Order: sequence, then structure tokens, then C-alpha cells
Amino acid sequence: MSSDDHRVQAPFGAREVTVATAEQIGPYRVFGCSDELGPRPTAGQFYMLASSERWGAGSDERPYLPRAISVLAAGDADLSFMIEAVGPGTERLEQLVEGDGLRLLGPLGNGFSAPADGARAILCGGGIGIAPLAMMQQQLLSAGREVTALLGFRDGAHAAGARLIAGAQVATDDGSVGHQGLVTELLLAELDRDSNAVIYSCGPPQMLDAVRAIGVARGAATQLALEAPMACGFGACYGCVVKAADGSYRRSCVDGPVISADELAPDWLEVGGVK
Repeated sequence: MSSDDHRVQAPFGAREVTVATAEQIGPYRVFGCSDELGPRPTAGQFYMLASSERWGAGSDERPYLPRAISVLAAGDADLSFMIEAVGPGTERLEQLVEGDGLRLLGPLGNGFSAPADGARAILCGGGIGIAPLAMMQQQLLSAGREVTALLGFRDGAHAAGARLIAGAQVATDDGSVGHQGLVTELLLAELDRDSNAVIYSCGPPQMLDAVRAIGVARGAATQLALEAPMACGFGACYGCVVKAADGSYRRSCVDGPVISADELAPDWLEVGGVK
């Protein structure tokens, strides 16, 4: 999906906001803020986030690059995000508490598009990738659409994140919660039941590749929100490119992060910034 049909344009420059809420859910940190100056994002879009203070490391406090984080939920003026610490930047964001300053740029990228009339939506996510699916579920349910949610986690501690998505079926690698196995096994069962469903997915690259292959093999419309490291967020650095089916390249930040499965080359994981 490379058009701007599902892109809300971001105002120029980063904005300073204040963290209003912060909550720990298993290994995930969920925090919210009010962004009265920014437009409302669509599900699947992301923001480049940085803390207002202590955003750097070393004796000279060399600044980190802002981190690309999907929107978890959005109201009239409120935004919320979900963080899991995997490096120094996300560790700093995970430390944010109420009253701390936050710099954000966004919304950026293309979001999900709604399924055709009458089609059921299947949300298939893993780990931190459940965030944009939570917002998509909110949008679809508000429109009276039928939604099935399938979530995969490594263990019971991470499966605590499932509370963010209503009525989800859960799979865990160790079987401590729900189905023991891969979330794609749940997806195949749902497609056996309804081959006309539209798939929406976000999660680890290997999971996304498996969902891509399933969608292509089954002929199911499949939208993937790519989790790619991004340096700029607006297409200038070409650090997040992935290989497309036609041999060209897509920038995950501006041509995505939501891209149709049939747009990606079978070896897309071997080539670009998503690894």
C-alpha cells in the first residue's frame, strides 16, 4: 500500500507534550499524553518519539535517534503508546512517568485501510506489534464491523499485553497461556473457516513473513505493518527499505509501514531494513 489514501499528514517539526499517564502491563510500558496541536492518526501510523530530558548517552550525552513507535490508541486529543525496552532509546522511554516531557513527530506513514463491506477482519499480532492492531480494533468495532483478534507471545508474562485487545485468542510459545504454538496456526484455522476475511498483521519480522506467505498462498487480502528500525521517519535516509515484488524498493516509513503482502518480494526479509 503505497498511496496516501490512509495517511494523515504530520505538522512540520516535533512537538513538546507532557506524559499524562503511565502504566506497566507485564513487560510493556503504556503511557499517554495529550497532543492538542496534532491531527488524529489512523491505525497503523507511527510517531518518532524522544524524551525531553536525558535523551542521550556517554560523557557528552550524545543524543539517541528518536524511536519509531506505533500508536496504541487515540482520542479527540489524547494519544497512547506501548513500549518494550530492547535498547537504550526504548529503555529511556520506558522510564517515563507522569509529568515527564516527551517530544513527538507525527503521525507518519500509511495506516491500515478498512476491509470491503461485509468482509471480516482478522487481526494477527505478536509481541509489541499488537499496538496498531488495538487501535484498528477500536476503529472497526466503532464502525460496527466484525473483528477476530489472534495474538502471539513468547510466554505468560508477555501475554499480559493481550488485555489491550478485547476478546483475543492467545497463543504462547511455552503454552502457559492459550494455544501452545504459533499464532499463525490460529490464523490458518480462521481462514479455513472464512476464506474471504481480510488479514491485518504486525509483529516480529519472521511472524510477518509467515503471515505474508499465508496471505499470498490463500489469496487473502493482507495488510502488514512493518516493524523496521527508522532513523528519520520521513523517507530521507533510506535506512528502512524493503524489496518489493516488482524488484524495486519501498521505504517502510513513507511507503509503509502498512504494505500489502503481495507487494513484498519473497526474499524481502533478506534485503532491507526489516530484520
